[in-house]
Amino acid sequence: MAPRRPTISDVARSAGVSKGAVSFALNGRPGVAPETRDRILAVAGELGWTPSHRARALAASRALAVGLVIARPPETLGADPFFPAFIAGIESALSPLGQSLLLQVVPDRERELAGYRGLAADGRVDGVFLTDLRVDDPRPELLAEIGLPAIWVGPDCTDDSRPCVAVDDRPGIAAAVTHLVELGHRVIGHVAGPDEFVHGVSRREAWAAALRAADLPEGPCVRSDFSAQGGADATKALLDLSAPPTAIVYANDLMAIAGMAAAAARGLDVPRDLSITGFDDTEVSAHLQPPLTTVRTDAYTWGQAAAERLMATVEGRGAPNVTLPPPFLVVRASTAPPRIHPSQVRHETEHR
Repeated sequence: MAPRRPTISDVARSAGVSKGAVSFALNGRPGVAPETRDRILAVAGELGWTPSHRARALAASRALAVGLVIARPPETLGADPFFPAFIAGIESALSPLGQSLLLQVVPDRERELAGYRGLAADGRVDGVFLTDLRVDDPRPELLAEIGLPAIWVGPDCTDDSRPCVAVDDRPGIAAAVTHLVELGHRVIGHVAGPDEFVHGVSRREAWAAALRAADLPEGPCVRSDFSAQGGADATKALLDLSAPPTAIVYANDLMAIAGMAAAAARGLDVPRDLSITGFDDTEVSAHLQPPLTTVRTDAYTWGQAAAERLMATVEGRGAPNVTLPPPFLVVRASTAPPRIHPSQVRHETEHR
C-alpha cells in the first residue's frame, strides 16, 4: 500500500499551529509571524508535504490546466516534428507555475469542435491554444459562445481583438525562392500544404509572389497534406511533368525529406539534378545526405510565448500580442545551380 500523503492538518499538528496559519504560510500570505512561518515551512519540508493540485484548483476556482486540441490523424501527427517542440515550449512556461497541459488528438474538425465544447462544459481547462489556423475558421465563434479563453498561434494573426502569437512565415519562403533564383533556377515548383490551413495558403502565396518579384512565371504547384507520403506523391507528380522543375520549395521539412527520397528513387541526384528546400529546420534536416537547405523556425519559442500570453489572458492581466521574429533561410547542400534535367533533355530531343 502506498504511504499516505501528508496533509495540511498533519503539518499544523506537528508545528503546533492552526490549519489557517499553515495555509497562510504555505501560500505566502501575510498574517503569520516570520518565526512561525519558518517553523511551518520547515515542518512541511520534513514531512514531505506537497501542494494538492485539486485543492489549489478549488481555492483558485480554476482548473489550473490549459488545453490543446489537434485535429490531425495520429500517424501524421506522430511523424510531424513541429508539435513536440511546440509542446515542449508550452511546458517550459507552464511547469514553473504548477499548470498542466491537457492534450487531445482528434481525427477531424467535427470532433475538434466537440472537444472544445467538452473541455468547457466539464471545466477541465481555463483556456486553450489554437494552432493550424484555418481559412473561414469556425472556432472563434464557438469559443466566444462557450466562453473559453484562447490564444491564437500562426501567420496572419494580427487582429488586436484576439490574444495571439503571430509568426509571419512568408519571408522564409521568399528567401528560399530568392536563393534558388540566384543559383540560376528558372522553373521552381512548390509542394504546398492544404488550402484549408492559413499557413498552407500563405506559404504558397509567398512562393508565387517571390517568383513574380523575380520576373519569373509561376512554376508548377501540387497541394499536399504536410505528410511524408503526401510529399513523396507530390514530388512524383512534379517529376512526371514533361518539363519538370529544376528546384522544388516544400511547405515543410517532412515533405521535403520524402521528396529527396522520391527523387533518389528515380535515379536523380540532389542537388545536381534537383534542388530541394524545406521549412521548419527540424533537427534531422542537418543530418541528411545531403543536408537540407530549409527555413528555420523556432517552434519551442512559439510554444513558450503562447503559454505566457495565454496565462496572462486567463489571469486577467493585460498583455500585448506577441509578434515573433520571422523565419530565415539556412543554406545547406541540397541546393545548387541547375543542370538540364534528364527528362527535359528527352523532351527537347523529341521535339527537334
